[in-house]
Amino acid sequence: MSPIRALAALRSAALATSIALLAGPALAQQMVSVSGNTLNMRDGPSTASTVMWELQKGYPLQVTQRKGGWLQVRDFEGDTGWVARSLTGKVPHHIVKARVANVRSGPSERHRVVGKAEYGEVLRTRAKQANWVQVERANGTSGWVAKPLLWGW
Repeated sequence: MSPIRALAALRSAALATSIALLAGPALAQQMVSVSGNTLNMRDGPSTASTVMWELQKGYPLQVTQRKGGWLQVRDFEGDTGWVARSLTGKVPHHIVKARVANVRSGPSERHRVVGKAEYGEVLRTRAKQANWVQVERANGTSGWVAKPLLWGW
């Protein structure tokens, strides 16, 4: 191989590696949520695969891989499985990862506590400000929760 061809091949390989490194984290960070009332998380990308869990509306999931009409996803506890892409959406949600999280009237600890959210509760994401997330609960009430207590968008 000529030196010019070798250099061109090396540049092509470097470009492909750079694209793969950039695309990998971007895909790994993509989030989706359950768009219907429920969704089955399966152990493989097929309706013939075993249902491991049934997830509720809004449940946030991190996409780790795509295969046809299926998404391999990870939840806030690190569990992985497959879900039908058509049953997911882009409406941002968070899930409480702390045992209990204070829901406050504003985005700081100086604001009064207006409620408490428990581990595993799904909350609709309304806004973000610094280290706080404005959320809406299933009953329609809203408030602010410290971001370290949540997982999701």
